[in-house]
Amino acid sequence: MGYKILLVEDEPGLREIIADYFSAQADGCTLDTAADGRQALEKLDGNPYDLILLDVMLPELDGFTLCRSVRRSSDVPVVFLTARGSEEDTLQGYGLGADDYLTKPFSLPVLYAKVLALIRRDKGLVTSERITAGPLSLDPRSGYAWAGERLLDLPPKEFALLRLLLENPGRLLTRETLLLRVWGYDFDGNDRVVDNHIKNLRRTLGEYANCIKTVIRAGYRLETMK
Repeated sequence: MGYKILLVEDEPGLREIIADYFSAQADGCTLDTAADGRQALEKLDGNPYDLILLDVMLPELDGFTLCRSVRRSSDVPVVFLTARGSEEDTLQGYGLGADDYLTKPFSLPVLYAKVLALIRRDKGLVTSERITAGPLSLDPRSGYAWAGERLLDLPPKEFALLRLLLENPGRLLTRETLLLRVWGYDFDGNDRVVDNHIKNLRRTLGEYANCIKTVIRAGYRLETMK
């Protein structure tokens, strides 16, 4: 059975691109569209949706205001799609109850994967073998990772680094160990590549970045927040 999604986006070209991509997928998602916040409210009235894709900068009624209105009566998953990528805007979106926040331009396959993961999690359909330490977790089988309730978009190397840290909470993992386990025996570079990828991983973790502690002149250790 497919899922019913509402896309609220005022840019006609982007609406069409997203709608075409979703309709071409095998899961059979039904995508309704709205060009502004008022139109979205009309569609939401009496129509149950499994997820809302919501632009922030909308005519008539902006996305933040619309999300606030939705959250008064529903916990349907909401994903913001926006060109406003500042930390302040992102935190405001999460503060209003958004489940994820994607900055334009974004990858359509990543968007689709996030949408399915959020819907399945919301409906209790996710069967996973999560590795969890404090607020961080990942599912090696599905390739999804989370910081708190936020689904992360991690490149393969950063996903592998996070997995090693989660599998060894509280334990020092040297740069040499991380290089060997993630990059393999035949890697020709130096261990600075580990530092660069850890830096990127911390940036993605946001408020949970300090779960990854640097052990000076040695490596890294995962310490979960209390």
